[in-house]
Amino acid sequence: QRFLSTTFKASDLQVELTKHPNSKPDPGKLVFGKTFTDHMLTVEWSREKGWGKPHIKPFQNLSLHPASSALHYSVELFEGMKAFRGPDKHIRLFRPMMNMDRMLRSSLRACLPSFDKNELLECIRQLIRVDQDWVPYSDDASLYIRPTFIGTEPSLGVAKSNHALLYVILGPVGPYFATGSFNPVSLLADPHFVRAWIGGVGNSKLGCNYGPTIYVQNEAIKEGCQQVLWLYGDDHQVTEVGTMNIFMFWKNQQGDLELVTPPLNGIILPGVIRQSLLDLARKWGEFKVSENLFTMADLIKGLEENRVKEVFGSGTACVVCPVNKILYQGKSYHIPTMENGPEITKRFLKELTDIQYGRVASDWSQPV
Repeated sequence: QRFLSTTFKASDLQVELTKHPNSKPDPGKLVFGKTFTDHMLTVEWSREKGWGKPHIKPFQNLSLHPASSALHYSVELFEGMKAFRGPDKHIRLFRPMMNMDRMLRSSLRACLPSFDKNELLECIRQLIRVDQDWVPYSDDASLYIRPTFIGTEPSLGVAKSNHALLYVILGPVGPYFATGSFNPVSLLADPHFVRAWIGGVGNSKLGCNYGPTIYVQNEAIKEGCQQVLWLYGDDHQVTEVGTMNIFMFWKNQQGDLELVTPPLNGIILPGVIRQSLLDLARKWGEFKVSENLFTMADLIKGLEENRVKEVFGSGTACVVCPVNKILYQGKSYHIPTMENGPEITKRFLKELTDIQYGRVASDWSQPV
């Protein structure tokens, strides 16, 4: 039997530089996900040949067979991570191995081939080095990294892909909040809409989790809300907010100060920022830190008894995003996040961005 390559290797990387580099945008005018760098990384896989050599090449369109499994059955997944340029001009990645771990788990769930996480990370590092001038010289902009893995099987059978393409594109992004300020968001909590369910794929970063949410997001906007609060089950468990994990800082029913976020029970995406906030809060050791289910009834009771202090989302795009209103079953509930500082939310934002931009030394921050 011929030897099939079970992973690609960064040492085999072939680099073709663009002959037509683009001018770099003004970091103050960046819109998320609209600007891309000069180069991309591609690696092809087939069942017959295994992994091919990784290529860094000029940013270009993909050529796909019209029957490709990614286009018909959503056999595809992605990651979201960032590179930051610090005050010392050095470029750093934030806990990148957590993204690699999650990407491999998503790949196996989508029946796409395995790969060596360290080799992929090294290829991404080399891609960033090639396009390093695109990493903004700014402490509120960064380089967004989008590793993507798609099935390219040229067949309409619903089956495991025999062909796949792993690629990575990069783009400079500004602050998540266009004003650069810390604006709270309002949420529509409608139990008719469900993001994920037990036994499903809510804990994998598959594109099929995201496309169907666009309709619900538009319903939220019609109701005067900016994001969706996803509920689950007959008891209306709070699960996620928009494309973010959710946290609540409150006095629990025992009277203890507590930071709580839903547990990783299969319907929650294991966010890198989510884990980082839990790790930070446990290191502070100033209040209880829990991964527990809580329902809308728990939240409303907490609001009525003035026990809820802050509610916020967390994610790669925004780090943390305060919540000030929830529309639920025809009633608008005010969340006093902003009136309470928001002390914890702002503290998380400062500590994490200090690490990300290398203003504070941490082994979470890794040089490119």
